[in-house]
Amino acid sequence: MRFVVATLMATASFFSPLAAFADSADIEATITGIDTERLSLSLDDGKSYQAPEEFNFEGLKAGVKVVVFYTEVDGKRVINDLEVVQ
Repeated sequence: MRFVVATLMATASFFSPLAAFADSADIEATITGIDTERLSLSLDDGKSYQAPEEFNFEGLKAGVKVVVFYTEVDGKRVINDLEVVQ
């Protein structure tokens, strides 16, 4: 029985750091700047959001209202998804 409990505790402690990476958030804001070389968006909340390499900036420009779904990784806000608000 002790072996089973020890195994469960070890498994739980192994997976607990992964929960920190699962937290995602979203924000509705207006684009204030786009840097396609650095793959980043600046929003009117005063923060910058990092886009993945395959991100398509087509149709995005300053003044466009968007909903950004992001995950915070190593202090950077990494974009998971983005929707333009009509």
